[in-house]
Amino acid sequence: MVVKYLPRILDKDLEKYLTMIGAILIVGPKWCGKTTTAEQHAKSVLKLQDKDNYKTNMMWADIEPYRLLKGEKPRLIDEWQVAPVLWDSVRTSVDESEGYGLYILTGSTVVDEDSIMHSGTGRIHRMLMRPMSLYESGESNG
Repeated sequence: MVVKYLPRILDKDLEKYLTMIGAILIVGPKWCGKTTTAEQHAKSVLKLQDKDNYKTNMMWADIEPYRLLKGEKPRLIDEWQVAPVLWDSVRTSVDESEGYGLYILTGSTVVDEDSIMHSGTGRIHRMLMRPMSLYESGESNG
């Protein structure tokens, strides 16, 4: 069964920021739709917690994290915080490419700030996603 995607209020802003900055970080509570929404805008996806590829993904994150960034852009990196080194890899990639809309990062777990070398300012824009509103679900007209 394919579930129809219900557009979110965040979609328009996400689309706008993908034309203005190298990477977007979508944060919010579990099950609020971060990954599903990001998938609507991504051209390739890396799900770090995929059980079939978890060990391989973690190996590459440890030895050559840039390999995990390869893929059509924008590339969604879901649950990026499982491999915090990817934050700095994304930042470096954005610096080197000088492009926009390269990466969308999603995750709901808090990251240990000591594991990140740079804040991402000017390269990674943070967007907060809330659970679906009654307006978004069609249960209210706003």
